[in-house]
Amino acid sequence: MQLLDNYSLEKLNSFKIDVKARKFVTIKSNEEIIRLQEKGMFGKDRHLILGGGSNLLFTSDYDGTVVHMDTRGMEVTHSDDDYVYLRVMAGEEWDDVVGYCVERGWGGLENLSLIPGRAGSSPIQNIGAYGAELSDHFHSLEVLDKNTGKLREMSHEECSFSYRESVFKHKEKDRYIILSVTFRLDKVPRVCTDYLALSDELEDMCVSSPSISDVRKAVISIRRRKLPDPDFLGNAGSFFKNPVISRKRFIKLREEFPGIKFFEEAGGVKIAAGWLIEKAGWKGRRLGKAGVHRHQALVLVNHGGATGSEVLRLAEDIRASILDVFGIELQTEVNII
Repeated sequence: MQLLDNYSLEKLNSFKIDVKARKFVTIKSNEEIIRLQEKGMFGKDRHLILGGGSNLLFTSDYDGTVVHMDTRGMEVTHSDDDYVYLRVMAGEEWDDVVGYCVERGWGGLENLSLIPGRAGSSPIQNIGAYGAELSDHFHSLEVLDKNTGKLREMSHEECSFSYRESVFKHKEKDRYIILSVTFRLDKVPRVCTDYLALSDELEDMCVSSPSISDVRKAVISIRRRKLPDPDFLGNAGSFFKNPVISRKRFIKLREEFPGIKFFEEAGGVKIAAGWLIEKAGWKGRRLGKAGVHRHQALVLVNHGGATGSEVLRLAEDIRASILDVFGIELQTEVNII
């Protein structure tokens, strides 16, 4: 391990915000992260555990230590008649994990293809797309408890998953460092094609009985067509969550906006945040060097040289606009730092 000073994070966050960390270290093994714990790193200094930097927005230089998790490896821990259990190290690229599973015919993660980021951060956000969520095929994870210095395994129940939420975002925020994640994958895949955009894409591909490989190809095609590549246009994917409102409130809202896009949800109705933002006139607009993507209103972008504060200012203006027009308060998916 080498502790570096005033390290640029521009290439380590998908928004491509040019900020520096006061201290920076890359972790290549669990032994190294344990060594940092033993040296008191997580008790005495402000620190940030960084994976792929794909779901955060830096608004200033980071006055502390950034710990970049770059541990690699995947292994089958065990299997039974129905499932394969795959343990994935935190630093693995998420889409490499999905591709690895699909190539071996293990079902469950294919709808989550091409989501940027690392495996270790995927449970924090409970990533999801096209009718599926990580929690659907999550088994357990291993963490380092910074409070006690001990390693422990956490079950599905202990992670308290919900829509884009987990225990790691609120109740136990900053307590644990995720070291590995174990997934429970179907030996006999059951494809999920209920999401309209996905079923339409498969129909365009002339696929009537899709395999998990077909689903992966369709998801990748949709994402590449609709979402900007962070390598060329800085962004963090969906900036806002789709809000969930009561059915009573939805019925009243649909009377005023008959074309509103929505999804049925247990306990309410989920509204498409991208539709709200586009309807309010934000699609393609810019604020300085920050802007709303011209093809997908849910994605805020860095047109080159934008500061995190510019992006955040744009996000706050959008939130105020949506509240004014629709009476709905948007919540961010992206972590603001």
